[in-house]
Amino acid sequence: MKPLSVGVVGCGNISDLYFQAGTRFDAFNIIACTDLNRELAEEKAELYEIPRVLSTDELLADPNIAMVLNITQPKAHAEIAMRAVAAGKHLYNEKPLTPERAEGRKLLNCARRKGVRVGCAPDTVLGAGVQTARKLIDDGWIGTPVSATAFMMCHGHESWHPNPEFYYEMGGGPMFDMGPYYLTALVTLLGPVAHVSAVTRTTFKKRLITSQPKKGKKITVETPTHLTGLIEFENNVVCTMITSFDVWHTGLPCIEIHGTEGSLSVPDPNGFGGEVKVFRPGYEDWQSVPHTHGYADQSRGIGLADMAAAIQRKRKHRANGELSYHVLDVMHAFLDGGDSHRQVVVKSTCKRPEPMPMLLPDGQVEVPRRKRSAKRKAKGSQ
Repeated sequence: MKPLSVGVVGCGNISDLYFQAGTRFDAFNIIACTDLNRELAEEKAELYEIPRVLSTDELLADPNIAMVLNITQPKAHAEIAMRAVAAGKHLYNEKPLTPERAEGRKLLNCARRKGVRVGCAPDTVLGAGVQTARKLIDDGWIGTPVSATAFMMCHGHESWHPNPEFYYEMGGGPMFDMGPYYLTALVTLLGPVAHVSAVTRTTFKKRLITSQPKKGKKITVETPTHLTGLIEFENNVVCTMITSFDVWHTGLPCIEIHGTEGSLSVPDPNGFGGEVKVFRPGYEDWQSVPHTHGYADQSRGIGLADMAAAIQRKRKHRANGELSYHVLDVMHAFLDGGDSHRQVVVKSTCKRPEPMPMLLPDGQVEVPRRKRSAKRKAKGSQ
């Protein structure tokens, strides 16, 4: 399988992991990069031996680039994404897909017309932790899922992030920052969402940056920073979810799923590995379950690799546009529910992504195809 050629738009902090993935995964090859700060793009190109540094216009027009990796800041996602698919490029976005629903629908419709694919982070759900939990559910270890909890709570990013302002702008906040990880994991494990009821609040109207280099600057908060909701999935599983930048400390689990025959503890969906635990009648406590799948280490880029391989194998990629749009729709349903104090019907849906194969060699996302024996080849040619 020939690797798909990729051009990277955006060379910020997260880009390093993707550039490293370009040397790990055999399904794609990064051949160009661009950034508004050309010096930054040149630094990354030299560090990771990327052949060319281009302008954004040059990269999108380059016929040698089959796929665009869009890792700009969220508020720039929609513009770059639309330009990429309009240029006939396959697109893989950092999360979220777009800030607004209408932009996401427009993007997917344009991609269909152009005959190109859209993918989107997070791809942590393709790692060992969530995939092991998925197998336990599919194999019936907890019976029929009944309920779930999901908690992501901290006190925000202004104490450590060098540029924390965008976390508090519209399109930011704990739901749009970390919600994609949790919701994508929940949909991967339980299927699509039907309804959301939510209560939201903004506890601090101003945030003081205590990290360098902007220490002392105040941020005006534009989006809810504490969101509590009830999610009802299409299969009638009910999940209580909280995302918050207003909590100093917590001991609550990331994700738990409870079924008719047991309970499952799912590791932090912001990582690829983590401990998976199960409890069944007769157990005295949680029991740790060995990973059934690979990629327990930092494996950012596996979603891009899966998409590149899927394009060539003509199968559906897992971190796909329909899934990421559904997650975007659910996140907005939290905001809508907080505003209206009513249950919100989630109008979109998606298919639960296929599980990852087991026993994959590192750097690969497909089970290697077996070569036919010489005898079978001869018979087939007759």
